[in-house]
Amino acid sequence: MPLVERQGVSLHVQLLGSGPPLAMLHGLLVGSMATWWFGAAPKLASAHRVLLSDLRGHGLSSFAPSGYDLDSLSEDLGALLPLAGDGPATLVGHSWGALVALTFALAHPERVARLVLVEAPLPPSRLAELDAFLAAPADAQLASLPQTLRATVEGTSRRGKKALAQLARLIGETTLVADLRAQPDFDDARVAQLACPVLLVYGDRSSCLKAGERLARTLPRAELVTLAGGHFLPAESGPALAALLEERLCPR
Repeated sequence: MPLVERQGVSLHVQLLGSGPPLAMLHGLLVGSMATWWFGAAPKLASAHRVLLSDLRGHGLSSFAPSGYDLDSLSEDLGALLPLAGDGPATLVGHSWGALVALTFALAHPERVARLVLVEAPLPPSRLAELDAFLAAPADAQLASLPQTLRATVEGTSRRGKKALAQLARLIGETTLVADLRAQPDFDDARVAQLACPVLLVYGDRSSCLKAGERLARTLPRAELVTLAGGHFLPAESGPALAALLEERLCPR
């Protein structure tokens, strides 16, 4: 089932492995399910039914002019999650995908067994790495990304050209940036009511680390782990991140 239709948008979905449901979400603009497909997903599939999906407008999902706010993307997740099976799911998200997972868990705590939030930015509208990317001239934006990530979206290959065209369209023809800028902060009192265990993973050089420390203070069952790297941990410290997720989510 590579494509799932939802309210006029085709969402690209892939399923791996078998076991309790687990969904993985990527970040905005330069992210796609490849963030996890070439990293932690195959390892987690040894113990879980892993749901991978491209957010609307990203990867192989269809273009969507709007709906990049956390509530809309959380609703997309809710529609796809049953594909991975019944029962509460583990949600793993990076950056904006981590905030989608957190938003979904707050709205549907009975559907979430555990959260893994990788580099969730707080407040949502403030992310120094994304600000630097968007503030740069179009021909210099990619230079603000880590080399390991930049290599996946630049170049003269067909894949590289398609990724650059998709990136330009997301920035210039959708509400993505406006949705991000308008997103209000999370209410700590509400976040504190979340009872499921939460693993917080942040880069030791990331501008978001203070957000991780805030969440660790607020969430009643949170553990904060730092890895070497910045905001784009799946690209910068992919093997270390994959090993950590396998250790915590695939008990032997």
